[in-house]
Amino acid sequence: MITNISLFTLYVTDQDEAKKFYVDTLGFVETADVAMGEGFRWVTVAHPDHPELEVTLMVPGPPLGPDMAAAVRRALADGTMGGFGLRTTDCRKTYEEFTAKGVEFTQPPSERPYGVEAVFRDNSGNWLVLVEPREYTPDEFR
Repeated sequence: MITNISLFTLYVTDQDEAKKFYVDTLGFVETADVAMGEGFRWVTVAHPDHPELEVTLMVPGPPLGPDMAAAVRRALADGTMGGFGLRTTDCRKTYEEFTAKGVEFTQPPSERPYGVEAVFRDNSGNWLVLVEPREYTPDEFR
């Protein structure tokens, strides 16, 4: 029986720089950094309060075929790769903290029916959503 999501792959342009961003800037912890054969490195990070969900920081390459790896690299360069959402208890405060650390936001904190949301990119071009959720009903989206 499946109990939870335990691993999510995020494509990055440079594993060392991505690990530094997620650990030093966002406050994640390194959970693995292992060379696994010629040219393949397994790097994972996790939020310290949720070690059961690891994020694999993977450069585009095998097991992706050459065409798909090239497409992922182009999407990273264009800043069109999706990432994931990060929940916060205070979006505006976290926005200020991350901005002070050099994080560039594409959207400052904004009120939404589901809470306060801000959008930024990591140092590989993936977009991340910072959300301070609030209770809502589907009618609020009409």
